[in-house]
Amino acid sequence: MTEGNFVDYVKIHLQSGKGGQGSSHLRREKYVAKGGPDGGDGGRGGHVMVRGNKDLWTLLGFKFKRHFQAGHGEHGGRQRSTGADGEDVVLEVPLGTVIKDLESGEQLFEITEDGQQEILAEGGLGGRGNWHFKTSTNQTPRYSQPGLPGEEKTLLLELKVLADVGLVGFPNAGKSTLLAAMTSAKPKIADYEFTTLKPNLGIVKYRDFQSFVIADIPGIIEGASEGRGLGHYFLRHIERNAALLFLIPADSADIAADYEILLGELRKYNPELLDKRRLLAISKADLLDEELTREMQAELERTLPDVEFTFISSVSGKGLTALKDRLWKLLNE
Repeated sequence: MTEGNFVDYVKIHLQSGKGGQGSSHLRREKYVAKGGPDGGDGGRGGHVMVRGNKDLWTLLGFKFKRHFQAGHGEHGGRQRSTGADGEDVVLEVPLGTVIKDLESGEQLFEITEDGQQEILAEGGLGGRGNWHFKTSTNQTPRYSQPGLPGEEKTLLLELKVLADVGLVGFPNAGKSTLLAAMTSAKPKIADYEFTTLKPNLGIVKYRDFQSFVIADIPGIIEGASEGRGLGHYFLRHIERNAALLFLIPADSADIAADYEILLGELRKYNPELLDKRRLLAISKADLLDEELTREMQAELERTLPDVEFTFISSVSGKGLTALKDRLWKLLNE
């Protein structure tokens, strides 16, 4: 999937159908001059609903069509016949989609299961026919109820990527290069910051025909948790990952300080993110000789004593098999 086809944030406008009007019909037949009221009820207006679809990965379908209107209920008829319900509109969304009310910001639904279906805008009830209003003192009511109007809403759809492992790092840390080396994904790779503006997903093939999904999250900058840059748009994707792979290049001035900055941004955005399993990968390890690797390893053991780390190189392939093993272990502990 190309970056331009990945849509994870859209606003949509919904209008459910209005209910049909109840009938005021009075029964009149050849040998029944005054048969009394027999007007039927109006049909229900159509709902606008949302349904989870495991085969979708993006909200691209809402990029070009953002207004949806359900059908209106039909009016009631004679012989107490109820009008047909309005046609429902069902919006299919990928798993991990969060639906919010645009005005209040309230979260309405979270779609996490295939086939999960929720009503976003309820259709109006149909009006009752005049036969409901017949009494001993008013045996021929000539009135009925109108149908109720439908609902009109503007909602926000946010997609939080469902992946097993999320790549976390600063811009231009080599996350896209690692994704390309470990999977068949073809993310955009270039030597400048914020090359990746949308999450990229790739499937890592593991032993015995097993696999797991890894997500390349756009780079995090200091202050992202306060919304600096596109921080909030990036950080929400990390909430869905089962494990986090922190990626810091070997030529960083201070790996421990960089790791703490990344960890701090996650903590400020959502402290629960720190409960996820974590692994630190030192990328671009092909730039290091054995002596420098040992020195850096000793330094990391001193400054980050509780952090599990590994050295890798996406270009030479160094440490990638071991990295897959460690990620698989993290996911299955």
